[in-house]
Amino acid sequence: MRRSLLLLIIVSLFVSVSSALEKEGFRPPTTLVASNPSNKKDTILFPGETHFANIRQLTFGGDNAEAYVSFDNKWLIFQKTNPKEGIICDQIWMGKIPQHPEDKFEPKLVSTGEGRTTCAYFFPDGKHILYGSTHLGSKDCPPVPDRTKYGNKYIWPIYESFDIFKADLNGKIVKQLTHSKGYDAEATISPKGDKILFTSMRDGDLDLYTMDLNGNHVKRITNTLGYDGGAWFSPDGKKIIWRASRPTTEAEIKEYKELLAENLVAPTHMEVWIANSDGTEAHQITFLEQANWAPNFTPDGEHIIFCSNHEYKRGFPFNMYLADLNGKGIEKISRDKGFDAFPMFSPDGKKIIFCSNRNNGGTRDTNIFIADWVK
Repeated sequence: MRRSLLLLIIVSLFVSVSSALEKEGFRPPTTLVASNPSNKKDTILFPGETHFANIRQLTFGGDNAEAYVSFDNKWLIFQKTNPKEGIICDQIWMGKIPQHPEDKFEPKLVSTGEGRTTCAYFFPDGKHILYGSTHLGSKDCPPVPDRTKYGNKYIWPIYESFDIFKADLNGKIVKQLTHSKGYDAEATISPKGDKILFTSMRDGDLDLYTMDLNGNHVKRITNTLGYDGGAWFSPDGKKIIWRASRPTTEAEIKEYKELLAENLVAPTHMEVWIANSDGTEAHQITFLEQANWAPNFTPDGEHIIFCSNHEYKRGFPFNMYLADLNGKGIEKISRDKGFDAFPMFSPDGKKIIFCSNRNNGGTRDTNIFIADWVK
């Protein structure tokens, strides 16, 4: 969700921070992802990445992102696009995490194969998953916006046909969890196993909501104008963290409302926010400008990890950073010259999973990597 078209490392097309962002995970379309000619030697571990040990690449080819771990630490679920394999629109895949060097990572399709899907996550029972999908609107991939109508500004579609579904581990949908008109996606589940946290446009703006695991008792928990999304619970379930884009000037507000009326959004920049799990005491914790997103909590609940391009005036690379819960003490933990994002820890705190353009042979591929987490 974090959350679901693919990452953008733009050289010639990057004209603003918003042109590096797409969809739930702000992962721009594969066709726009530029290779990194400055990174002549491919590697899966760069000097200075001291928090990663025994790193391993799990996917090879295509656009793989938003990879999340099951509550029992054994399975990985993610979304994938790879036209070479006939996967022209993001679909959800699941595979067992290799325990030994000789073990293969062999994921299987667990979404319908229709429409566009995004933001999958495991239920605490270990028997079900959830994800957002447009397949009820159409079996085809939804069309991308014609940016020439908006001065070639980078814009992101908010597909009205996105709803959230519950499925078993074989991909059989057992329940539709949202039914409201408008975008519903970017869902995660509390470690306490009692609430789903998601983004919706049901009340006219892109806000955060919670609901029970069966889809009942929906409650809106953010109310400030602007996009709120990619939200996560803390390990104890007491707090949430998310990315937000806040239009403030008259011109920004006008543009935001006009685009939203057409189910589009063009965030100028994003910052990281934290609140209690019910949305109270919400406050911004990064003030870095540009794009600060894909935040999550560290396993101890005392720090955050997020993705940012704030060090680079040209808008890239994107790297991952650690900070305390006030956004202070920032430490850069990844060093790829292109794109590192979507960090997630295994529930037991032993592993970190992230997505990167590293070791892609100069292609546009984004792959999934897993490593032992070194504090």
